[in-house]
Amino acid sequence: METRRIALAQLAPRLGALEENLARHHEILATARTDGADLVVFPELGLTGYQLQDLAAEVSMRLDDPRLSRLAAATRGFSAVVSFVEESADHRLFIAAALMEDGEIRHVHRKLHLPTYGLFDERRFFASGDLLRAVPSRLGLGVGLAVCEDFWHLPVAQLLALDGAQLLINVSSSPGRDLAATNEVGLGTATSWRSLMRTYAQLTTSFVVFVNRVGIDESISFWGGSEVIGPDGSTLFSAPLFDDGVFTCEINLADVRRERVALPLLRDERLELQHRELGRIIAERAGMAGDSTAEPGAEEGLDVAPGIVPGRPIGFDAKRGGPGSPKAGAA
Repeated sequence: METRRIALAQLAPRLGALEENLARHHEILATARTDGADLVVFPELGLTGYQLQDLAAEVSMRLDDPRLSRLAAATRGFSAVVSFVEESADHRLFIAAALMEDGEIRHVHRKLHLPTYGLFDERRFFASGDLLRAVPSRLGLGVGLAVCEDFWHLPVAQLLALDGAQLLINVSSSPGRDLAATNEVGLGTATSWRSLMRTYAQLTTSFVVFVNRVGIDESISFWGGSEVIGPDGSTLFSAPLFDDGVFTCEINLADVRRERVALPLLRDERLELQHRELGRIIAERAGMAGDSTAEPGAEEGLDVAPGIVPGRPIGFDAKRGGPGSPKAGAA
């Protein structure tokens, strides 16, 4: 039985304290090497903290930064996923996650989907990534990286799996919301994430690793609850809520083959159908083609055909001299 040992680094990084967080990462990597870990996964922005706002530029690093090189050098003999603020050559800032292996940075994923709803305002400070790739790994599995909100968009997990990923890794800084006894663990956010992880694992017949941070940034609390899900949707490991720590789990590589042979969902995907229909939808949304879902006779840009045009705005009474009547505003 060929297995891999995964360490989930469920940390509480200190906001803006890059050097301190780097030191903690080095300590964990050294311990993981001693403990025989094959893969160590850190949470989203584990090197900087999440609620950076105007601090983002101060803690950003280019990929050739010596501090990242030294961190990568600490992964000789195993793998790690590390998240930080990446500054591009043209000075855009990205929320990034890097796969480091055998002393090198092997792959970098830039967060694709930046939330701007609720308490989130990421698009104000960061640029969106525009590349999604699965990559081969020393682990003996294809790896697909995603960052938090990326997994709230259906195509991400599917595209990574179709591109060759057998291990989907999502690093997250998910705040705790919706405290309610009606939820699975008394925390609505955890219930939602756990449903997503199981669904993606089953539909892509892949291992899913989810690592979420803990601690508090600027009054925002993060709940942890990191998990490893098998390719059949079964929970292999669940870390406790809110506890800072490094938790380990072993996975059996043969589980992917067994599940994909028994349930060949990826084999049977109709990619040509998706490509054709997505092309149509994109053209319609961009106004380059007529909307095939609109009613016959609808004007351009509208879904519903024009009916009887009202003589005056609804809710205004001409007899009373309302704002829509000819007498309105007369001296």
